[in-house]
Amino acid sequence: MLFNSIHFLLFLPIVVIVFYCLPAKVRYLWLLAASYYFYAQWNPVYLLLILGCTVVTYVSALLIESRSRSKAVMAGTLIITLGALCYYKYTPMLLHLAETVLSWFRIDASRLQTMDILLPVGISFFTLQSIGYVIDVWRGDTKAEYNFFRFALFVSFFPQLVAGPIERSKNLLSQLYSVQKLSYENIRRGLLLVGYGLFLKVVIADRAAMIVNTVFEGLSEYTGLYVAIAAFFFAIQIYCDFYGYSVIAKGSALMLGIRLMDNFNAPYFSQSIKEYWSRWHISLSTWFRDYLYIPLGGNRKGKRRTQLNRLIVFAVSGLWHGAALSYMAWGILNALFQTGEDICKWLGAKWFPNRVPDKNRFSSRLFATLRSFILFDLAWILFRAGGIRPALLAFRSMFSTFNPFIFFDGSVFTLGVDKNYMAILMVSILILAIVDIQKYKGIDVVDRFFAQSPAFRLIAELSLVFGIALFGCYGEMYDVQQFIYFQF
Repeated sequence: MLFNSIHFLLFLPIVVIVFYCLPAKVRYLWLLAASYYFYAQWNPVYLLLILGCTVVTYVSALLIESRSRSKAVMAGTLIITLGALCYYKYTPMLLHLAETVLSWFRIDASRLQTMDILLPVGISFFTLQSIGYVIDVWRGDTKAEYNFFRFALFVSFFPQLVAGPIERSKNLLSQLYSVQKLSYENIRRGLLLVGYGLFLKVVIADRAAMIVNTVFEGLSEYTGLYVAIAAFFFAIQIYCDFYGYSVIAKGSALMLGIRLMDNFNAPYFSQSIKEYWSRWHISLSTWFRDYLYIPLGGNRKGKRRTQLNRLIVFAVSGLWHGAALSYMAWGILNALFQTGEDICKWLGAKWFPNRVPDKNRFSSRLFATLRSFILFDLAWILFRAGGIRPALLAFRSMFSTFNPFIFFDGSVFTLGVDKNYMAILMVSILILAIVDIQKYKGIDVVDRFFAQSPAFRLIAELSLVFGIALFGCYGEMYDVQQFIYFQF
């Protein structure tokens, strides 16, 4: 079930209405049933997978808390849960690698590719969430949950089940015990978030995808600034696609009285790659920080070890995103960008010891923001191209031709989006930028919105509804677009 489908727009209000009509003590059972129904819409068979993950981590946490062979139980839990994740996610890649290696010795291994393994939606997200819970219990940071059905809801809570945010037990599990009272404030804020998330997805992300797909599927035909334009719009597409999902998830949960963490915080206004990764997919970045980077030693064992730990974490993060070398290369490239930033700072302090950069100067902030955006936009090409060779082809195509005339002869409007829709897309991106600037400054945009006059709010809300209805990508000409991060 997709957030941008009619099915979900009918499902959500039914869940909310029934939730508040039920006695408080059984509401979590209704949410558990709704969450399993939500997940079953992709493939009912994989309910056994999420149930199995729930049982394993539930029992493991109880055994660990009782101090009965806690290290052995912890190791067994990681082997089982990560083993299942690796089987479904990385078996095709490993089989392809084995076939390639065997072919070097002229051994026919083509039958290895006959295995058809369908990647379960959301497995990377609910697996990491479950593992994080068990590690927290093992560390003594949280208590084991004894109510199996409440814990099952923690693992499968439908708003954030298939693409996060990856919640911690201290936040989400504790809220499942509180009595959620029907709140007009939560409903109206939640509806606004759902509406804004849909705007990001169907008006911006899916429209930008037309340009991106046109160019990246025809790299032999499109060169120079065409590729640069597609790379820019892919940065917009993937941000609005994933951010839109996270905002809808947050709004849906809020209508049920549950507050999910903010998974994005205006990352494209970051002034360094390091800052960018503190603002992009925050739940995943902090998960790798707490459960991999710090256990590896973090920054406590010298500069070289810090760089190595960072490289390992980003390589693993890249593989988490996809079973392909291009994803690992994308992660490693982001780590190298941060290393480069550290080296530049060190050289600047060494060569110009008396120079104090004025970070408050607008030109300095603008240059840092543009530099950072260009760097991670280039890295996104590895993410989008679908392989190392297509990515290298995209880079070569982008720098092989200088064709600025495409902005003046109308060629830029032949990439799947005509002049009128391009104008709508750019205005929509401007709205996104205005909202993100407020977030970057630490302003609660929703609070500021509801502090405006009723007339302003009504006009803005109607504009949002009609904007989605008139300019969203759906209908007979379009397929309902799956969210990009569902594949991870």
